[in-house]
Amino acid sequence: MVTTVVAIVNQKGGVGKSTTAINLAAYLAELGEKVLIIDMDPQGNATSGLGVTAGGSGCMYDVLLEGKPLEKVAVRTEIEGLDVAPATINLVGAEVEMISTLAREFKLKRTLQKLPRGLYDRVLVDCPPSLDLLTLNALTAADEVLIPIQCEYYALEGLTQLMRSVRMVREELNPDLRIGGVLLTMFDTRTNLAHQVVEEVRSFFGDQVFHTVIPRNVRLSEAPSFGMPVALYAPKSTGAEAYAAVAEEVLSRG
Repeated sequence: MVTTVVAIVNQKGGVGKSTTAINLAAYLAELGEKVLIIDMDPQGNATSGLGVTAGGSGCMYDVLLEGKPLEKVAVRTEIEGLDVAPATINLVGAEVEMISTLAREFKLKRTLQKLPRGLYDRVLVDCPPSLDLLTLNALTAADEVLIPIQCEYYALEGLTQLMRSVRMVREELNPDLRIGGVLLTMFDTRTNLAHQVVEEVRSFFGDQVFHTVIPRNVRLSEAPSFGMPVALYAPKSTGAEAYAAVAEEVLSRG
């Protein structure tokens, strides 16, 4: 079994899940970890954001529905030590097909348990923006949850539902699931609202919130269109420095 499995979850779209998966993984790899990103989102943003196109080796659909070993679909990226198990649009059908299968919530967990020992130190699962069966699989397989929250109006909307889902998974499917961290993203220093959201989230989650806050940053939003993590695209940008700091925090938290 791998060391740590982290599900990056928020049912709201556009909060920085894929950006966090890509850039946190890249910096963890640069710090010496062997990291796998599992792209569980049919949109495949983590896949394309790393410059990977799912080809002949298959994708997460083949893993979940056909029983293909995870290591057989994992593709190397330009960052040494970082692989991605890609998503394709086929994943849209995976959820419908899984509904009628036995132990459907445990598909990803069973797959991860079969990974060769020592192949990866950490697995980051990029979840779709909904609390569906794909996300449920990620939560059932995960040791911890990382929740990105954007510093904008309605940031806390839906969090109650998300925490309820985490509690339900804990009670029914995965009693060891814990909150690994809450990451504030898209912080605009110029607005009072952004500062208010930071205060609200910190009062709600306490020390589960990362000290580092991810700023709004042009380089960070440009990087995926070039198929690169910001560590390669613009390593001196404020976005790059912020994700490097988050990676250090993740390691210091154990």
